[in-house]
Amino acid sequence: MPTLIDLTFEDAFVRAMPGDSDRRNVSRQTPGVSYSPVDPTPVAAPSLLAWSDAAGDLLGVTRPALGPGPVADVLAGNRLLPGMRPYAARYGGHQFGHWADQLGDGRAITLGEVRGASGQVLELQLKGAGPTPYSRRADGRAVLRSSVREFLCSEAMHALGVPTTRALSLVATGDTVVRDMFYDGRAAPEPGAIALPGFVRQRRRPVSRILRRRLPPDGGAGGALDAAGATASAISRTSRCGTWRDSARRWACCSTRPLRCSRG
Repeated sequence: MPTLIDLTFEDAFVRAMPGDSDRRNVSRQTPGVSYSPVDPTPVAAPSLLAWSDAAGDLLGVTRPALGPGPVADVLAGNRLLPGMRPYAARYGGHQFGHWADQLGDGRAITLGEVRGASGQVLELQLKGAGPTPYSRRADGRAVLRSSVREFLCSEAMHALGVPTTRALSLVATGDTVVRDMFYDGRAAPEPGAIALPGFVRQRRRPVSRILRRRLPPDGGAGGALDAAGATASAISRTSRCGTWRDSARRWACCSTRPLRCSRG
């Protein structure tokens, strides 16, 4: 069985959708684009802490050795493989019941697409890989405690038959990330990590069209883009049954049942 490094990466999304010509990695508005090219920010000492064999089977790759190594370098964003064209997606949606205009992948960076063991197209994306043009005032990083929780809960819920995100791996970065754990004004350094969560991805409706329409939260389009685009994914099946002109009703379905709406 091949390793992660042996996979052939594709870039269908980047080739099909309008991209950002400005390569500055600073927080800013990016009108008229669906993504911004951005490379992961390298970390000090990548080390693979955990790996899901079940998620690895989706990709058709064998379990790598834990600890530092070439696979850990890729999973941390320190090494890009041939065919990878990293980007952060731009989307729009509602937050807390209000239209938030431009959102985007603030700490998630998609590396590219691969064809899994069954032939479906999957995306590999890093969560906590550093800042992007959509990070606003954040640092684009993730801490170990929340990444462990995401990794364990995702795979546990999947094993219980609950439609949920998936997780391929968990990597320690060797860097510290400052967070206010209890929101009491006492921020402190914590160990950093990068996780690879995943979900069944629907094709995104171009954000410019959503921004013009500004559908209400219960109308589905904005809120569904939060669910279908905002959740960072490392392994996500790209639906081949729809088009970029799918209805708001389809997006509303996707927002509530992301793993059961591939044919909306």
